[in-house]
Amino acid sequence: MTARVMDGRACARALAAGLADEVARLRDRGGRPGLAIVSAGSDHGAALYGRRLQRLSAEFGIGHAARPLPATATQADLLGVIAELNADPDLSGILVLRPLPPHVDESAVFRALDPAKDVEAVHPENAGLLTLGVPRFVPSTPAAVFHLLDTWLDAAGEDRADFYHRSRIVVVGRSNTVGKPAVALGCAREASVESVDVWADRTGGLGRHTRWADVLVVAAGRPGLIRAEHVTPGAIVIDVGINASTGSDGRVRTVGDVDAASVAPRAGALSPVPGGVGPVTDVWLLRSTVRAASLRPGSDRTLLEVP
Repeated sequence: MTARVMDGRACARALAAGLADEVARLRDRGGRPGLAIVSAGSDHGAALYGRRLQRLSAEFGIGHAARPLPATATQADLLGVIAELNADPDLSGILVLRPLPPHVDESAVFRALDPAKDVEAVHPENAGLLTLGVPRFVPSTPAAVFHLLDTWLDAAGEDRADFYHRSRIVVVGRSNTVGKPAVALGCAREASVESVDVWADRTGGLGRHTRWADVLVVAAGRPGLIRAEHVTPGAIVIDVGINASTGSDGRVRTVGDVDAASVAPRAGALSPVPGGVGPVTDVWLLRSTVRAASLRPGSDRTLLEVP
C-alpha cells in the first residue's frame, strides 16, 4: 500500500476560484475587504504564513496591513495595535499570528479583538459560537483540514455523512487554533472524535490512541512525531505541522509533524507538507476576511453563507 496524496494546492485553486467571484461581487456593492496581520517575534511558521497571506491578498485585490512587532513588545503594545486596527474602517479582518512572546497574555489579546473582525474565531464570543455549532467564522486551519477531507471524500465517491458516522477521528494536539476547533468540527459532522496531545507520546501511549483512527489529524508542533507504528493500515492522515528543519546543506526546509517516509507505505491517504493543508488554509482565511466585510452593517449579507 502506498498512500494517495491529498493535493492541497488543487483543492485551494478550486476554493480560490469561488473567492475571486465573492471579492468581485463585494466590490460591486461598495464593500472593501482588508486583512491586518499582527505578529510579535520571528517564529518560522508564523513568518511563512504571513508572507503567503500578503502575496495572496495582493492577487485577490484584498487590502493588507502588516503590523510586525519585536519579541520584546509588551502586552500594552499589542493591545494598542489591536485597538487601532479595530477602529480602521478599511480592515474587515484581523489575524494575530502565534506564538506570542511568553510574557504576553494571549487570552487578553484575543479578548481585545473586535468579534466582527476576528476571522480566526479566537475571541470568546466567536469561539463559543463555534462550539455551539453556529459559527460566525471557522478558524482557517481546522476549516482547511475538513475542506480538504470533504473534497477528498467527494473525489473518492464516498458519501460524506455515511463516512463520518462510521469513522473515528483522532486529533493529536490541543491548541486553541487547531486542535480544539478541529474536535468541534469533527463533532459537528457526527463522527466519533478523540483528542490527545504530546503527553501521550511522553508516556508511551500515543499509539494506543492513534491506531484506532480512521482519520488522523496531527497538529502537535513536533516534527516527525507520527511514524508508521502510530497509524492503522488504510487510515487518512492529515498533517498540519509547520516546522523548520535545517538540512546538512544548511538550507531551512518546512517539514510536518508526520514522518511521511515511514507513514506513506501504510496510510491510505496522506496530506503532504508543504502542499497539503497550508494552501487551503490561506484561501480560507481570506474567504473569512471577505465574509467579515459582507457582514458589516449595510453590506449584502447574502454574499457568503456561514462555512
